[in-house]
Amino acid sequence: MATPNSEEDQRKPHKLTPDQPVSLEELRQLGVFHWKLNADIYETDPELEKIRKDQGYSYMDIISIHKDTLPNYEEKLKRFFEEHLHLDDEIRYILDGQAYFDVRDQEERWIRIAMRKGDLITLPAGIYHRFTLDETNYTKAMRLFVGEPVWKAYNRPADDSDIRKKYVTSLQGC
Repeated sequence: MATPNSEEDQRKPHKLTPDQPVSLEELRQLGVFHWKLNADIYETDPELEKIRKDQGYSYMDIISIHKDTLPNYEEKLKRFFEEHLHLDDEIRYILDGQAYFDVRDQEERWIRIAMRKGDLITLPAGIYHRFTLDETNYTKAMRLFVGEPVWKAYNRPADDSDIRKKYVTSLQGC
């Protein structure tokens, strides 16, 4: 679990003391799913193809996030780190490097998810989250979508949006 609003550099691990690990099952209860794949063969990986087919991920592109490859690098990192939600699931597959996704649990606490090469994650539509690199300042990620990509983020507060209400309702009973 991550420290909630630390003034420390967003790229640091931000672990609580003592550390409070979160299981994959706890993430699943929030609608967050994870796979570990072989990123060295992503172009021909039958496991990735099966996931894409089963989940309906029909669109894919690749982004390198590094000061030398991403225009307006610092500005974009700040924007990625603003707490927001999307109307569609967010699906990311780390092909190289490292990064973090932070998601809110049911008690509004941050959970920091360390992403490494080979990690594929889906964040459900309506979950508040944010993204940052770690201290290596580099990641290469595949972005996957169902249908045409939608890049619109809705910064918090967006509690009155239909997708947020639907997400919160989906958690009741968990």
